[in-house]
Amino acid sequence: MKKIFFFLSLVMIFTGPAKAQKHPTLDHLIPGGDNYLYIDNIDLTWWGDDCIQVGSSKIQSLNLKTGKKEKTLFTLGEINHLLKENGYKEITGLNNVQFPKAKHPLLLLRTREAIVLINFVESRIIESFPIPRGGDNIDFSIESLQLAYTLNNNLFVGETQVTDNPEGVVAGQSVHRNEFGINKGTFWSPTGEFLAFYSMDERMVSEYPFVDITARIASLTLERYPMAGMTSHQVRVGLFNTKTGETIYLNTGDPTNRFFTNISWSPDEKSIYLFEVNREQNHTMLCQYDVATGNLNQVLFEESNEKYVEPQNPIVFLPWDKTSFIYQSQKSGFNHLYLFNILKGEEYQLTKGEWVVQEFLGFNEARREFIYRATTVSPLQSNLYRVNTKGQVRPIGNQLGVHKGLLNASGSMLIDTYSTPHTPNNLSLITLKNNKEVLLFEAENPYKDFAMPQIETGSIKASDGQTDLYYRLIKPADFDPAKKYPTIIYVYGGPHAHLVDNGWMNGARGWDLYMANQGYILFSLDNRGSQNRGFDFESSTFRQLGVLETEDQVEGIKFLKSQTFVDSERIGVHGWSFGGHMTISMLLRHPDLVKVGVAGGPVVNWAYYEIMYGERYMDTPQTNPEGYEKTNLCNLAPQLKGHLLLIHDDHDSTCVPQHTLSFIQACIKARTYPDLFIYPNHKHNVRGRDRVHLHHKITQYFKDYL
Repeated sequence: MKKIFFFLSLVMIFTGPAKAQKHPTLDHLIPGGDNYLYIDNIDLTWWGDDCIQVGSSKIQSLNLKTGKKEKTLFTLGEINHLLKENGYKEITGLNNVQFPKAKHPLLLLRTREAIVLINFVESRIIESFPIPRGGDNIDFSIESLQLAYTLNNNLFVGETQVTDNPEGVVAGQSVHRNEFGINKGTFWSPTGEFLAFYSMDERMVSEYPFVDITARIASLTLERYPMAGMTSHQVRVGLFNTKTGETIYLNTGDPTNRFFTNISWSPDEKSIYLFEVNREQNHTMLCQYDVATGNLNQVLFEESNEKYVEPQNPIVFLPWDKTSFIYQSQKSGFNHLYLFNILKGEEYQLTKGEWVVQEFLGFNEARREFIYRATTVSPLQSNLYRVNTKGQVRPIGNQLGVHKGLLNASGSMLIDTYSTPHTPNNLSLITLKNNKEVLLFEAENPYKDFAMPQIETGSIKASDGQTDLYYRLIKPADFDPAKKYPTIIYVYGGPHAHLVDNGWMNGARGWDLYMANQGYILFSLDNRGSQNRGFDFESSTFRQLGVLETEDQVEGIKFLKSQTFVDSERIGVHGWSFGGHMTISMLLRHPDLVKVGVAGGPVVNWAYYEIMYGERYMDTPQTNPEGYEKTNLCNLAPQLKGHLLLIHDDHDSTCVPQHTLSFIQACIKARTYPDLFIYPNHKHNVRGRDRVHLHHKITQYFKDYL
């Protein structure tokens, strides 16, 4: 792992003026609060190679050299006048409008009843596309001017009903529980002549019951939930020809226990590509299918791993070479970009090193370059880079903090959005040719009028004594080194997430800041299994989720106990989802170290979790009974000594309520006594104004018992 030259030492950050006396409340710090302190931002996008600032009331173009606003393209009043004149409902803001085609003055927006395409220079509606009541999963092709959507469990293109499914079969929606990088169910071809779509048969999957208590007599809703080791759904990929109205399905064979993901089209629309993953999730194939027949043309390559594989991104063809594409893989141990030529069957690794490519942003065709975001500087950072076909890498913009990039159509310029521990939000316009940067926006510190906690970061060793783990420690604004403070560990610990970084406030959440100013030390540690550290680090928890992670968190507790200002008898822990599992695990596996825990939406028994995620990291209960037994927290119910509050949403379809209820039952049998709080009609977290209530509840529990 690349050494970190500026972050392993202790860094202290003051986020407010020392003279400030007042502290922010939960209403200031929690989204949904009446006085929530947002970080200022401006919404920038590209119209081809023109930079556009999107406001709620007007759209303005920017000068690319100076970043100054040049002219107003149109206003909300003008658009609403046009809509009203043509019999459409007015819209409340311009924030969600799109510029779908470079060099064409086209505006795409959604009203309550339609998708509307407007020529904003000529101030006329070109066409509108009705959306029936209940229409969902909207997907518009600007090339063919056609609208795809779902209604109940069927797929439509315009007024044409593409599928006619029985109950239990759905089309045009996301499948495989949104794993493997899947977040949608329809995929237009480059010209919009064809629409690929998922069709998922769930009739063989067990239905999980959820109770809606809003009616006087509570009603029952059922959701199909494929638990680990049980029968999974079956997925097919359909191809709808908009010219002929015909639909064929890819001849993949029996879809039982197979996952299809990352669908992409060839530029000539003669082939469609997808990654296939087996039920064991230790083998994947990139498959090319013929669009005319639906038959398999060839398997371009395969990858296997004794633990698991998890393709997350579709292939992307080069704009200057229709026979070559890039793809992402972590087969080297770290996620990197690879170049593959279909005709030659050759591949070339574009990026190399003990760091992770986090996102591919696009191409600069003129310079034959690939633009991406990666952790090259540090696992705590995200920075922007470009690499050419020879593997020569050049950084884009400054190397501070956490960056995100939005590339223009030609790949010549980029909008760089970034934050650092002391910079809430900066937006710059960068010319890639010379790396010239124009600062467009710099947000003020939203907490500048408050006394804010002190944030420190550093690293400790994992329980193996060798691996570096990064931590964040937050002290009260009026910290007194002579005092002893109760300490709360906020934990997640699971795959595809981390808590500590070099972004704003080092990734600290509003509740963490609030509790620090309430007189607590707040601590977070990214244990083994968390993201941005490479496959070996992330997969070290394979087949025993929560065990190794808890051992690493114990090393964090040892570090805390070595600090003179930490009251070692008053250590608590809080987390949600995987973090809820970790909270219970730490409290029960080490009851003499942790006094109080608050576990939200916890996984208690991995046998109750869904197939795609659960079996990837745990295998099945049938093939790994020892692992499932070892990680089943119900077995540890007799170990409960301290205070434990379980919080669950009654409509949680991610970690179903059975987790918490089964643990309560185990505690009753063991004569141990956790506490329980339910949020009705919420899913896998608490949103809106109720989120402030949630954090008041968590806060009060720690104040009462820690």
